[in-house]
Amino acid sequence: MTSIDAFSVKEITVSRQSPGEERQAALHQIYAQVLERQPYGFERKQLAKIEAEFLRNKIGVKRFLRELGHSEVYLNEFYYNSSNLKFIELCFKHFIGRAPGGHAEMHRYCDILMRQGVKAMITALLDSEDYSKHFGCFTVPHAWAEDSYPSPRTFWETEVLLHELHGRRGWIVPTMTWHNLELNCDGGSCSLPRTSIQSSHSLRTTAAATVAISGAEALHQVLSTMGPQDLEAFAATLSATERDKLRHLLMQPAR
Repeated sequence: MTSIDAFSVKEITVSRQSPGEERQAALHQIYAQVLERQPYGFERKQLAKIEAEFLRNKIGVKRFLRELGHSEVYLNEFYYNSSNLKFIELCFKHFIGRAPGGHAEMHRYCDILMRQGVKAMITALLDSEDYSKHFGCFTVPHAWAEDSYPSPRTFWETEVLLHELHGRRGWIVPTMTWHNLELNCDGGSCSLPRTSIQSSHSLRTTAAATVAISGAEALHQVLSTMGPQDLEAFAATLSATERDKLRHLLMQPAR
């Protein structure tokens, strides 16, 4: 797997003493981090007010991020076409610089999203301990150093997420689900590991022995939060072999 350093950027910190060119560079980097591109012309018109306030030093990085995350520009790009779980994963990528640390963290923010709404969920991320610890009020979010991640698993899932081209694996299933299916997601596209590509009969006879109960439990938890349309869209992304493996995973008892 390509190192996360390939996607690293120079850390940009903007204070009230920063000159205009530094704030302009920070603005460019914020868009690259949060939108994964620069805004289109018509989007720039929608963002003109907060852009001007940021460049004139009326608001800081964190306030600008909140306004951008709450904007229709961001929500149109990432929220309205995504499942809740995939959207939360993308928000972690954009605002925290990593994938969600596990199902407990995913569930916590999913609960905020469903009970309080999308803007409250984004605000909660920006007010989180992780955000404060790594970026404070003045630093543009970015991917963390390897030894800062909550776990090796989170680092692995972040690597996959950062290498994923915009929407390449769809808008429904988060990386942790692909991981629990034991799929190889190097480079952003997923396939069964070479050692798992077996005949259908062989897969049936070995799946129960090779699939961990913890993976099945996590999969049950993820799928239980999806509505019928999300489940149908998820199934459509899988090959016949992957659907066969998914059936075996679902046969494992969830604790």
